[in-house]
Amino acid sequence: MKKTVFLAIAAGLILLSCKSWGSTSSNGEGKIKAKKVHKIVYFSPEVFPNYDGIIEPTNKAFFNTVTNELKNYGDYRVLRVDTPVSYDTVDIQSIKDYCKNNDAEAAIIPKVKYFKVGIGKYVFSNQVIISMKLYNSDGELVMENSFDTYRGKGRLLGSAENSVNIGTSNVIKNLITELKSRNKIAAQ
Repeated sequence: MKKTVFLAIAAGLILLSCKSWGSTSSNGEGKIKAKKVHKIVYFSPEVFPNYDGIIEPTNKAFFNTVTNELKNYGDYRVLRVDTPVSYDTVDIQSIKDYCKNNDAEAAIIPKVKYFKVGIGKYVFSNQVIISMKLYNSDGELVMENSFDTYRGKGRLLGSAENSVNIGTSNVIKNLITELKSRNKIAAQ
């Protein structure tokens, strides 16, 4: 009996801890807040490796998931900007300008990185790391989050499009959860 109870408790703890596998997040400075968000400017994701054959299908899968996932969380208007922005070196002034010109309260800079597997220049797997940075309209980094589909779901098979969908939906879910749980959304 004691062994069964112990195994049940251990299984429960393992299942609870699996929720965050593959997900990493970091907050900007703790005092930076996002205003009440109605409009979001989404830039096209920076895709690595930069291979023309995967950029268009990746963008399509990414934006389909973004629009479908945000419908579950409220009435957000998503404004798509087809120009990718470098994820590592973000131009803050352009973020401010895009937000101001489109009356958006937030901007998201995404990145999709395919794993390199095998020998050759363009051999990669269907596993991806989806990363997003959330900026407020003042150009301040509010939060950064990423999701590794291999670590998060332990998937070995499946299409690259499905991996992009899973990673994108998990990053959006994690961003919204973090914003709500840490009271980062300030009243207007």
